[in-house]
Amino acid sequence: MTYEQKITSEMEFWKFKILQKPSLLSKVTDKVQKKINSVIPDKVHQAITAAIKQMVKAVLFGSTFTTSKPVTDLTLMHREALIKQKIENYKNTGAAEGGITGAGGFLMSLADFPLLLGIKMKMLFDIAAVYGYDVKDYRERLYILHIFQLAFSSKGESQQVFIKMQDWDNKAHKLPTNIDEFDWLTFQQQYRDYIDLAKLAQMLPFVGAAVGAVANYKLIEKLGRTAMMSYRMRHFSLQYAITSTQEENRKLNTGK
Repeated sequence: MTYEQKITSEMEFWKFKILQKPSLLSKVTDKVQKKINSVIPDKVHQAITAAIKQMVKAVLFGSTFTTSKPVTDLTLMHREALIKQKIENYKNTGAAEGGITGAGGFLMSLADFPLLLGIKMKMLFDIAAVYGYDVKDYRERLYILHIFQLAFSSKGESQQVFIKMQDWDNKAHKLPTNIDEFDWLTFQQQYRDYIDLAKLAQMLPFVGAAVGAVANYKLIEKLGRTAMMSYRMRHFSLQYAITSTQEENRKLNTGK
């Protein structure tokens, strides 16, 4: 079995899991969270949405995370070996940061949110570059946002995002030209809801450091795997398109 055959099997299983119907537990959790969100004042939602929007825009359009040049001279197997090492490094960085802020109690744990977001976004930019994509392209930054949303959303929302990401390279020219058209309210609610249970205990005395370290490690691990599968999906979609075009050209040239 070749490397590409192996990872194709992994990708197809990942896609199958995403498209499965939500479990009973998932449905109950979503209903509870929606009930909680419904009683939170709109002004609070608006404030949180604005804060996340500005943080993400700063990450996507600032100079800090746009310096990686696309890698063009590696095989897919070597690209992914490098990416896996990068993900491990980011997991360890996130765990250390979560442990430090968790040990600092409630106020320090609040500081963990933007720090962790920055670590995650930097990792996604690095992964995109190693796969050979130019993160200076606005459409690639939007794809990064979709990966983030796919990793940290409810079952139903992640399925909708997944559908948007399929055949991305053909859909890209139809995407919003202004990042302000991105659905920031859904983005912030889904992300916040996803990390609530995992991160809440980080604010507790004594156990906060351990919980913060483990939670950050797992969240970054999930995001890294989601990113790899998302870029594999694009890789094989492009390969299929190239093969189909070549076959069509062959038929035209041979008359068969």
